[in-house]
Amino acid sequence: MRNRCMRFSLILFMLTITNMLMGQKVKVVKNTPEAILGEGAVWHPIEKVLYWVDITGEKLHRYDPVTNENKTYSMGSMIGTVVPATGKFSVVVALESGIHGVSGEGVLQKLTDYPKEMQNNRFNDGKCDPAGRFWVGTMNKSVVKDAGNLYAFEGHELTVKQANVTISNGIIWSADGQTMYYIDTPEFAIFAYDFDLETGNLSNRRVAVKIPNQLGAPDGMTIDSEGMLWVAHWGGKAVICWNPESGEQIQRIDIPAPHVTSCAFGDENLQTLYITTAREGLTDQQLQQYPLSGSLFKIQLDEQGCNAGIFKARLD
Repeated sequence: MRNRCMRFSLILFMLTITNMLMGQKVKVVKNTPEAILGEGAVWHPIEKVLYWVDITGEKLHRYDPVTNENKTYSMGSMIGTVVPATGKFSVVVALESGIHGVSGEGVLQKLTDYPKEMQNNRFNDGKCDPAGRFWVGTMNKSVVKDAGNLYAFEGHELTVKQANVTISNGIIWSADGQTMYYIDTPEFAIFAYDFDLETGNLSNRRVAVKIPNQLGAPDGMTIDSEGMLWVAHWGGKAVICWNPESGEQIQRIDIPAPHVTSCAFGDENLQTLYITTAREGLTDQQLQQYPLSGSLFKIQLDEQGCNAGIFKARLD
């Protein structure tokens, strides 16, 4: 009898979650361009706009939800990610030639060169920690195992923080700054580290969430105010919310595109989830089946996000 009641309660819980999600609709963000490889969504907490990138399209995008206007800046090379900045620059970007500050109408200033790695590597995803350090990873364009690294940049040079990664991807910090979560995509896991906010040192690496392969590969990631992790799943047609304490799946948001790449909470109340997708890697048949691939999407949620870290490192 007890087991029957437990099963009934679980069914009611799942129906409640399903009904909640059915009332929320994913929408294409108007006036935003189609990307080849959309990535790097991040809400700028000062400018109150969304920045996102098209990696292989070599574009930086800036979307203002108040004016419903998107501005696009050509970067001249692949752009791995973008993070908010303050003072001299609006944002900082990771290009094939190195880390650059962006000011004015897309004017670039190099801050440091690309690290000396194996040939044919590039930057991929990255974010700023609560202290203002820019964490950014690398990968090989032909996806060579263990060819990349995760770096931290404090304004002078790049420092290796995690070596031998294959596809350095989603990275985020807990609200108290004591835990860092990180994704190396082919591992199909979200790793947690103890994080020293003062020094930026990592320790006690462990698996917080093990991702079933059938759900698609974990890509970009963000966190909400309750500490839950929202992960874009490449090949999984979804953003999935994971509990890093239990490793359990909490919610799923289906996206009308197979390759979902990143997500970020935005707008004034941080309750709009913006979601990037890609056309890259899809066959002609898949593109016919999923014509919205490469679009920027959004969905209103009850959950609230956290402000993104801002690049505050000294540049003198």
